[in-house]
Amino acid sequence: MEVRLRPRTVLAMAPGVREEVFARGALDRLAELADLHDDVLHNLSAAAASRALAAAEVLVTGWGCPPLGPELLERAPGLRFIAHAAGTVKTFLDPAVLERGVRVSSAADANAVPVAEFTYAAIVFGVKRAFTLAHRYREHGTKRDFTGVPWLGARRIIIGVVGLSRIGRRVVELLRGLEAEVLVYDPYADPVEVAGMGATPVDLDTLARRSHVVTLHAPSTPETYRMLDRSLLATLMDGAVVVNTARGTLIDTEALLEEVASGRLDAILDVSDPEPLPAGHPLFGLPNVFLTPHLAGAQGNELGRLADSTVEEVARYCAGLPLLHEIRLDALDRMA
Repeated sequence: MEVRLRPRTVLAMAPGVREEVFARGALDRLAELADLHDDVLHNLSAAAASRALAAAEVLVTGWGCPPLGPELLERAPGLRFIAHAAGTVKTFLDPAVLERGVRVSSAADANAVPVAEFTYAAIVFGVKRAFTLAHRYREHGTKRDFTGVPWLGARRIIIGVVGLSRIGRRVVELLRGLEAEVLVYDPYADPVEVAGMGATPVDLDTLARRSHVVTLHAPSTPETYRMLDRSLLATLMDGAVVVNTARGTLIDTEALLEEVASGRLDAILDVSDPEPLPAGHPLFGLPNVFLTPHLAGAQGNELGRLADSTVEEVARYCAGLPLLHEIRLDALDRMA
């Protein structure tokens, strides 16, 4: 694409994030597009930061970015575009920035790829009871001891996807490779679109009652807080698998603990409430619960997708083209 301008661009993120995310030439590509400030801003209140912000038109942010609100707008009067080289912007971005007309985009789509892949793997491992049976194998040396397993395998099961978010959509697409029925609950999704993806739109109660697997992909909002509460968990069929790669607050942790401790449900959790779980928490000791330390999102060589997405958005801004991943003010409250 033809680049029409080289805007003064400043990076704001935690120490080490630039080197971790913008590796393998990504930073060089960004420097070809923009007049790039040499230093990364870690603290926006520093005098050096004030001078950099005063001349900035584009701000590239990442993990550990300082809060951005009305004060930023006063110190960066020429700011027109914020490109976030990570997922959610809600942890640091004040809506006032969008209200003042500053455009914002995010690499959340790029971050959704590994989360969806992780979720698909978790579902397959979960329905094969891989973690429970691995525990039995390790403890007793028994080969394929399926004693007490209510059902096993992915063929012709029903998988409930809660939230047709960026990640939820990718999960639905990946699940096409399984011989399974997919249900979707999302009050904001178009039922025609859901059907077009090969899934069936349902209410949350129906999804919980019918699904062999429930996988969560909704944002953390007041409306979704503990949406899988004690009563809803109780409606899940015996042997159902709960997968959470979204936010721990979507599940009532104590209610889930009771269900998995009884052996009635299995769980694969990449997130928790609280996060991290305190050492010695009962969930760590259960053979039918698999816990990972919030690693489903982009890690290691997957981080290159975040950089590529961000550089592409800056290139489109410079060329006067529509952004691919622009965040709109009217959708901010529903986003993760």
